[in-house]
Amino acid sequence: MSLTKTAFALVCSMAIAAMLPACQIQQEKPTSAQIEAVSMRAAQQADAAAERKLMTWSEQRLPVAQRELALLYQDRASQRQQAASLFEQAALAGDTEAAFRLGEMLRKGWHNGTDAVPAAPAAAAHWYAHAAGQQHPRAALMLGLLYKNGEGVQRDDRQAARWLGVASEQGNPHAMFLLSSMYQEGRGVFADHARARALLEQAAEHEYPPAIQELAMTVQLGDGLSPKDELRAGHLLKEATEHRHNNWNRF
Repeated sequence: MSLTKTAFALVCSMAIAAMLPACQIQQEKPTSAQIEAVSMRAAQQADAAAERKLMTWSEQRLPVAQRELALLYQDRASQRQQAASLFEQAALAGDTEAAFRLGEMLRKGWHNGTDAVPAAPAAAAHWYAHAAGQQHPRAALMLGLLYKNGEGVQRDDRQAARWLGVASEQGNPHAMFLLSSMYQEGRGVFADHARARALLEQAAEHEYPPAIQELAMTVQLGDGLSPKDELRAGHLLKEATEHRHNNWNRF
């Protein structure tokens, strides 16, 4: 028996309704974790399908996908300019890691295989500030260093201390170590030896080798904050050597 037009329309409607959830699932945006997992596959396994998926997501203007594709392109001389462009797109969309990465590219400059793009520290400072203002610790560290050294910006110890303070509060031991020295010498901040020592101890607790070594020298000689302690100094020097060999790249 043939279906009536009404029954046929009803069956079609039910079939379409059943298909809609599946279509909606396919159209859902991937999470950041999913994008980063695909990126890892593309980078570590040279997975062409994974790279194409990243490209598709990037074309959909997903900032994390743009950043991850830029990281992939950054390792290829012929695609470094594309990497910079993708980092900028992602950064403008609010991705702080992309802003930091673009700052790094601009500070160092790069080679496209045929042409060299010169370092542009002033442009780098803009993107570091973009990320540092959103509490990105390494961007704040680098911005502090630019101000400390007068690289791309006018040298300004107060601004250096400000941004090193932001990075320190976010747990960056390199920034803690540098800020400790500024408090010790009263550069950009009022001299505060107790604060300097506290920052040095914190940086050492984070296993930052220069801080451990500096702390070892301090306790070996003794100062107004603690008596001479050669035993602790010996342990610290040994620890500094071990961390310098084993995990320097962390910093």
